[in-house]
Amino acid sequence: MPKKSIEEPRWPVLVALLAVGGLYLALPEYLTFGPSWFLPAVVTALALPTLVFHRMGRHRLDRILGFLLNGLVTSALVASLLLLLTRLPARKEAPADLLRGAGALWVTNVLVFALWYWRLDAGGPHRREKQTRHTEGAFFFPQMIEGAPGNQAANWSPRFIDYLFIAFNTSAAFSPTDTPVLGRWAKVLSMLQAVISLLVVVILGSRAVGLL
Repeated sequence: MPKKSIEEPRWPVLVALLAVGGLYLALPEYLTFGPSWFLPAVVTALALPTLVFHRMGRHRLDRILGFLLNGLVTSALVASLLLLLTRLPARKEAPADLLRGAGALWVTNVLVFALWYWRLDAGGPHRREKQTRHTEGAFFFPQMIEGAPGNQAANWSPRFIDYLFIAFNTSAAFSPTDTPVLGRWAKVLSMLQAVISLLVVVILGSRAVGLL
């Protein structure tokens, strides 16, 4: 009889959220709305209860706070990117600040979309944990193929690191590489992530290097 999928630890997701808050602190002040400590404080205040609700089995509250957190960090990412784009024509920013801002936004882009992929794929982490094996979703992982390396365990299911890998490849190579994207919502998010990465790397990064 197939074994039930093992519950996924939540600490990698918590680390990713806290890292987004830390990267926000690393942004120059002109790329943040209000005090730079506000977003990290709110993220921390909301992330800890999600962990508590998960431990208590209050999955609906955990899911609601999770979507709220994802929406918050996504809004902050888009707002910071727009602020940076609007300030480029003025040419008043120091090259080091531009590089620091572009680097922080690029990494934030990876983490934010990894959180979305993890939260949405196959109904989310709670639903995936109820399945004996991951056989369908918005992404076709190589481990889903019978006889593929890494498919020895019958109860294999993707974890946050798998979605982080997809997000990293999408930002770095502008494609998911070894994991085809099947779901339409995932295709839309992948395109948005690639566009943000392209703006950061090609426009902002090249401008900062050109000013050095």
